[in-house]
Amino acid sequence: MIVYLIDGTYELFRAFFGAPSAQTSDGREIGATRALLRSFATFLREDQVTHVAVAFDTVIESFRNQMFAGYKTGEGIDPSLFAQFPLAERATRALGMTTWSMIDFEADDALATFAARAAAREDVTQVRICTPDKDLCQCVVGDRVVLYDRKKHVALGDAGVVARLGVRPAKVPALLALVGDTADGIPGIPRWGERSSAAVLARFENIAAIPDDAKAWNISVRGADALARELTKGREAALLYEKLATLRLDVPLTETIEDVAWKGPNMAELEALCDELRAPDVIQRLR
Repeated sequence: MIVYLIDGTYELFRAFFGAPSAQTSDGREIGATRALLRSFATFLREDQVTHVAVAFDTVIESFRNQMFAGYKTGEGIDPSLFAQFPLAERATRALGMTTWSMIDFEADDALATFAARAAAREDVTQVRICTPDKDLCQCVVGDRVVLYDRKKHVALGDAGVVARLGVRPAKVPALLALVGDTADGIPGIPRWGERSSAAVLARFENIAAIPDDAKAWNISVRGADALARELTKGREAALLYEKLATLRLDVPLTETIEDVAWKGPNMAELEALCDELRAPDVIQRLR
């Protein structure tokens, strides 16, 4: 079986910025949720989709905000987008999809946790994490756990991660710590770019293993002495950033593989929601 794990936060953002705006009779914005509902209804009809779960950042802040004040928050998110998170979660539950509403942890942590759990099962042939988020590249394991573009039907395995980021999946947190990740509020270390970081991490497993003295690197990197000085000054911060970028595999999800098997929609809930969203076509798609 193939297990599909979907980044609901990404999907809702993409729908918000890509779908037409629409409002209910009382003025609530519903365009993104309606587009999300239609997209998932079509996806669930695909033959290979038998086991599926979706995770949302119900609260944008997480335990990482307690570790680092500069970590991402909900500040700046369009209120009409933010208000649709509960509605989007209603939509996925009405469709019968296992839905994780994350508060203390992030949606990425839930996806990483269940991906590892599913990959340990012999009857799972592949785990497909549906997101383009580079953070989740660290979860990739050969061609067994992949990032998956469900629109283009393209999978990104180990080789794809190296081609995209220049490092193997296990080194992605260290790369993000050095280069920075503006989406998550990780500033990175001055002077460290993608090429220099990838070159150094090809030699060392993580940030703690990188010597302060560039001469001990035994590799040719442009501006190595300046890079080493910046890392020495910012090593404590870099180690923190690496920890922030490392996804957790211990989210207390209660579901088993059997629990995420898609058994069809909750028709009563779905019909009520489709009336609210003015999307009767969804019912027909699933029937």
